[in-house]
This record gives sequence, structure tokens and C-alpha cells, in this order.
Amino acid sequence: MIRYDFTSKLFFLLDFCKSIHQIKQTHAQLITTGLVLHPIATNKLLKLLSFSRFASISYAQMVFDHFPQPDLFLYNTIIKAHALSATSSADSFTRFRSLIRDGRLVPNQYSFAFAFKGCGNAVGVLEGEQVRAHAVKLGLENNLFVMNALIGMYVNLGVVGDARKVFDWSTIRDMYSWNIMLSGYAKLGKMDDARELFDEMPERDVVSWTTMIAGCVQVGHFMEALDIFHKMLQKGVGPNEYTLASALAACANLVALDQGRWMHVYIRKNEIPLNDRLLAGLIDMYVKCGELEFASKLFNSERMSIRKVWPWNAMIGGFAMHGKSKEAIELFEQMKVEKVSPNKVTFVALLNACSHGNRVEEGRGYFESMAGRFGVEPELEHYGCMVDLLGRSGRLKEAEEIISSMPLAPDVAIWGALLSACKTHKDIEMGERIGKIVRELDSDHLGCHVLLANMYSLTGNWNEARTLREKIAVSGKKKTPGCSSIELNGTFHQFLVGDRSHPQTKELYMFLDEMTTKLKMAGYIPESGEVLLDIDDNEDRETALLKHSEKLAIAFGLMNTAPKTPIRIVKNLRVCGDCHLAIKFISKVYDREIVVRDRIRYHHFKDGACSCNDYW
Repeated sequence: MIRYDFTSKLFFLLDFCKSIHQIKQTHAQLITTGLVLHPIATNKLLKLLSFSRFASISYAQMVFDHFPQPDLFLYNTIIKAHALSATSSADSFTRFRSLIRDGRLVPNQYSFAFAFKGCGNAVGVLEGEQVRAHAVKLGLENNLFVMNALIGMYVNLGVVGDARKVFDWSTIRDMYSWNIMLSGYAKLGKMDDARELFDEMPERDVVSWTTMIAGCVQVGHFMEALDIFHKMLQKGVGPNEYTLASALAACANLVALDQGRWMHVYIRKNEIPLNDRLLAGLIDMYVKCGELEFASKLFNSERMSIRKVWPWNAMIGGFAMHGKSKEAIELFEQMKVEKVSPNKVTFVALLNACSHGNRVEEGRGYFESMAGRFGVEPELEHYGCMVDLLGRSGRLKEAEEIISSMPLAPDVAIWGALLSACKTHKDIEMGERIGKIVRELDSDHLGCHVLLANMYSLTGNWNEARTLREKIAVSGKKKTPGCSSIELNGTFHQFLVGDRSHPQTKELYMFLDEMTTKLKMAGYIPESGEVLLDIDDNEDRETALLKHSEKLAIAFGLMNTAPKTPIRIVKNLRVCGDCHLAIKFISKVYDREIVVRDRIRYHHFKDGACSCNDYW
């Protein structure tokens, strides 16, 4: 008979294995001593092989298969191991079915919870329904643990209607029940349903508030996200790093620098751990609020503690957005030196940097190295970056060849990028041909008609432009209106094209007239070709240009801020050529630094020049 102290030592060894080699050695000892037939020893071994950093699900399954009569704990461990595995979730259902067929054992609440987890991760609704039927048969339909797992399964599979039925039917609920249901709506972007459920909650924890904030950010409701964040603080609920990361994303998208800075101070004062994701969120916020230099200082100050790729991506992407292609490339090269593995987001940022800096050959080299050197297979977005890179530089035929040689089917966005390049370089012939391809892919594609109308307008072909505008009018679809926003004293002011809804409208348009006079005296000549309408009178075209949303937002900023104060605005579309020219003159005439974030990138205007060097 094996001595108790030796048995204890073997059990103890399992807790201190530091490699798969040591696990195998201890396993061998268990076999030679016969302890491998002890369910406690085998369960410890299974957990080590399933949930530690040395996990090997195939090895764990082999251990399980060689145990003659596994007990319920062993079954539950192997079902859970497969359920949490990224590669073998489907096997959790197979193991659960084996448990049912075994006949010796009755599954408990954990068996069902792990099986539901596996079905939600990979298996599917039909298999989940079979598991649910067994739970009902065993009288576990009112078990809170089981019902929460069932709701979670439906949520993971996107069947939020069925999840809600289980939720409403449950006689007992806890905070997790509410939160998992809330997350189901948020994941699908059903924020109206999420808000209704949130308002009904008897109590809310940090997870509830964070889910709502993250959900609003996901669907682009950034102001609502910040409003919920402020209410959370008023209720005395302390945010965690996930809450703050989502709130920072809202600040980044609104260019709400003051609020973003407040959150940074909050993180420091409350000693919230600055993990890699939160650091990336802070960097991204500063970058998108125009504070690139501060973002770079923050990155460098935390550099020694960075272990993951996210902060690197945020910084490389920041340099790209601000037209600092040289700095983005240098940082990527440093990333390689420090052996941080790039991912697909890294290459999107890097290729964008090459595109904005007209670094065609470097961009080609990085694109070609993705799969071979770094194991990152190019996706549609990377091909789109290459088309943009070549198109911006005027290499339209090469851009078209890239599309033709793609192993993936090009989508409307990729052809649209080439069409946009045709407009920039005024290649009407290719533009019409590419426009036809876009219309074949999506006959109702509004952006295609607008780009072609743009092209005709810029080349003075007003008849063709008018024909396309009439087609757009008949279709009933409307182009997304230009919208620019500016934050003053924590309040956001938004302006649409030709907006007259603001309380200061009268003073604003008077200021615009005065501003235009000053700009013309300084040498500004409006680029009336940017007007997309068939307007014959040159003065009317100039008036139309005057009403562009970025000009309204900048004029409002000039009226309501002290001299020398930087003005930061964000626009939902690309800044047009005329506005770009006008803002250069505004920065010189009014001696202001003006930062404009459009849909593509950042423009820093100062002393009559722009950081993009007129290449955007």
C-alpha cells in the first residue's frame, strides 16, 4: 500500500509544475504508483492541463479517456475545458452527451452551465436546446446558475429574443442575470432596448454602467455615453479600467479634450492600474483631440511597462492620422526591435501612414512582408489601404491592378477608394468605368453618384453633374450632410451645412461675411468648383461654400474664444479643397492654430500652412 506521505507529495507536485515537461514527469509518477486511478489526482491533472498556461486540451482529453470510470467532477472538468477552448468548444457538447449516456451519473448545475457555455461559443442553438431539454427534465429550469448560463448562451449566439424570454420567465434573478441580458442588447447595438432594461434594473453595478457606456460608443452615441458616465459618477459608482477605456473612446470621437484630461487625472488620483488597454485608450484620446506631442510623451513614459501591441497601435495610428509618416515608420521599426508582434491593426495604421506621407515603395514593402515575415494575412482593409496609397499618388492603373489581383472579392469600399482617387486626379474616363463597376455591385450606391458628380463639377461639366444630382433626387436618398462640432467649456456645438439653428446664428453669419472680406483681402480666392450643385452664378457658388459646416464651426470658435486660443473642430466628412484653402488663410489672418479632424485624418493649420502639406 502506498504511504500517505508519498501520495501527498505527488499531489503537491502537481501544484508546482512549471512546464509541460514537469507535468509529464509527474503524470508518469502517478501512472507507476497507480495514483492515476485516483479521481482527485486525475482531476488536479486535468485542471492543470486545461486551465493553466501550459494547457493542452488534447493531452487533457487523453488523460480523461484513459480513466476507467470517470466521476461527475472529471466529466465537468473536461466539459468546461472544451467549452473555454478556442479550438474545441464543439467537443464540450460531445462530452456532455457522453455524460448523459453514461447512465451512472446525473449532471448537476455545473455540467449544464459548462455545456451551455460550449454551445454558446461554437456549437449552436439546436444543440443548446437539447441541453436545455435535459435541464428541464431534471427540474433545473428554475436553477439560477443554469438559467443565467442559458441566457448567456443565447446572448453569445446573438439570439437575444430567446434570451429575453428566458430572462422574463425566470422567477429568480441576480445582478448577473440583468447584466448578461443588458450586454446582449448592447452587443447587437440595440441601445433603445438596452436603455429600457437598464432603467428597469432594481440596482446597478459597475458592469451595468460600463455595458451601457460601451454600447453607446459602439453605435456612435458618444454624447450619450459621456452623459451616462457622468450619471454613474453622481450615483457614487466608481469606474474601473474598462469603464474609463470606453469613456475615453467617447472623448476621442467628440474631441472632448477637457473631459479626457479630467479622466486622466481621475486615473492617477484613484491609482487605477494603467494596463495596456487603458494606456492605449488614453493615447488614442490625446491623439484624436489633437495633442499628438502629449500622447507621444505619455507613450514613452510608460514604454518600459508595455507588454501588448495595443499602445503601439494607438501611437502608430496617431502618427498616421496626423500625417507624421516618418515617425510612424520609425516607431514600427522600434516595435520590431523590442519584439512586440504586430497584428492586422498595426498594418492598417502603418499603411495609412505610408499613404498620407506618399511613401509608396515603403508601403509596398510592408504590405508584401505581412504574411511572410509576420504571419498576418492581408484582409480587405489592407488591400483598401494599398489602393488608397497608390491612388493618392496618382498611380491609378497600379491601384486597379492591385484590385484585380486580390485573392479576395473586392467590395464597394475598395472600388470606391479608387473612384475617389480618380476624382482627385480628375481622370474622368477611368472614373466613369470604375463608377459603372460600383453601380453593378450596388445599383443604389449613393456615394458613387456623389463622387462622379464631384468629378464633373470640378472639371466644369455642369450638365453631367446636374444629371447625376437629379438621379440622386429621384432616388429619394440623401448624401450624409456635412457636420462639424466644437467643444467650448464642456458644451458641444454642432453645425450642419448652411445651419441656422444656433442661438448665435445672426451674429455668426455677420462674422462670416466680415471674415470672408478679410480673407479675400489677404489673397483668398474661393475654389467654386467644389460646389456640387449646378449653380451658374459665381457669387452664389461662393455663398454656398461659405455655409460649409467647418467654416461655421471655426467662425463660432473665433467669436467665442480669446485671441491666440487654439481652435479644435471635428468633421464627419473629408474637408473639401476650398475649406482647406480658406482655413489656411484664417490661421494666418486671425493668428490662430486650428486643428481640424475630418473623416480621414488631422490637419494642423498654423501661419497659413497645413501639416498635411496639401497632400490629403
